[in-house]
Amino acid sequence: MISAQQQRDWLQQLVTAFDYQHAANADWFHASRTSARQAIDSLPGLHRKQEAWRYSRIDQLFEQALHVPKLTTIAEQDIQRYLIQGLDSYRLVMLNGFYQPQLSSNDLPAGVRLAGLQQLLEQGDPILADIFRDMPQHNEHMLTALNTALIHDGTVIYIDRDVQLEKPVEIIYLNTEAGALVQSRNLVALAEHASATLVERFIGEAQPAYFHNNVSDIVLSKSAALKHYRLQQESPQAYHMSSLYLQQQQHSRYDSTCLALGGRWSRADITITLQQEYAECYLNGLYTVGENQLNDFHLDVQHRVPNCTSREQYKGIVYAKGRGVFDGHIIVEEQAQKSDAQLSNDNLLLTRDGEIDTKPQLEIYADDVKCSHGTTVGQLDEQQLFYMRSRGLSEQSAKKMLCLGFASDIIDTISIETLHQYASQTFMATLEQAVAEI
Repeated sequence: MISAQQQRDWLQQLVTAFDYQHAANADWFHASRTSARQAIDSLPGLHRKQEAWRYSRIDQLFEQALHVPKLTTIAEQDIQRYLIQGLDSYRLVMLNGFYQPQLSSNDLPAGVRLAGLQQLLEQGDPILADIFRDMPQHNEHMLTALNTALIHDGTVIYIDRDVQLEKPVEIIYLNTEAGALVQSRNLVALAEHASATLVERFIGEAQPAYFHNNVSDIVLSKSAALKHYRLQQESPQAYHMSSLYLQQQQHSRYDSTCLALGGRWSRADITITLQQEYAECYLNGLYTVGENQLNDFHLDVQHRVPNCTSREQYKGIVYAKGRGVFDGHIIVEEQAQKSDAQLSNDNLLLTRDGEIDTKPQLEIYADDVKCSHGTTVGQLDEQQLFYMRSRGLSEQSAKKMLCLGFASDIIDTISIETLHQYASQTFMATLEQAVAEI
């Protein structure tokens, strides 16, 4: 087992190699980085005795020889093969952790700001300080602290009051450099009564391993609404850590669907804070886990005020020697009366060598609530397989159809038709491999 001191040494080597310079007048920004670097020395190591990391095999990550990449660019024609045919969007492109302005959209409607984090820092843009300065530091554990300590670029999305953005905003994270530590930081803010759709796609081409350590802050003001779709398709040897923090104000609504299909080691930590009354949050997720692969979801949904609603529905398909982890935690505080929260996690285990660790949790301190949680782990129904084969389907086709039926209610939450088709096709390609290995 990698000790806490070994972890700190690994992190400090990366911090020491960091040499990016930013706007000297952004004192609040430099203070955040300094605080995070100090936190790395004091935070406990990540190990399996900690409940939040009980099932995450973290040692392999700290054995990787990583480096902080340099700024690189890519030609416009080279990005075309990564685009989804027919998806009309306002696009932001990140290459190995760096914003690519020449590949990103510039023709934006009034009241919409899409930019690179480093770009706004260099310009001394006051909107960045307004969004970022008052946000929590996110030094919960070593990897989130590492992101803040080494912030160098990311994306900033701001939708002004009453703006209803019709086209989706798409962020493409393309990782092509082997051994790179990719540090991206996203800031998303919707003002009062604004609405938008955000599509994030994590794409990896590098061999062998790299580590994408992503942190996103989302703030939804009064009556704002955000639809958020995330497709994680990192390379088979990649390590992926995604930490998302959402703050919701009165009457705001957040709808999220996450498909986690790639990576060797992948973890998503999602922290939702319902801060004002009548906020609504809907989380949906689908993960597939294959040979020597781990996919880990951690939810922390905090009902802090009365009359809020949350729904969490996650499904997993595990095959070969894959391992899926789901840890969903909902806390309803004493003052959060009339909260409505429902959490479910369902899993298909296609092989005897696969593993599912699932732990849905409810902590309720209020006495007038409507809350439920549950989990299932099962196999394909033999009677259904027999029936479908008796109708002329091959065994593999029958298994794929049953898996697709299991996952369809998650995929169907994607309301953009072109993205829905792409997600379905990508999922079916994963099923091809899964069924072949049963």
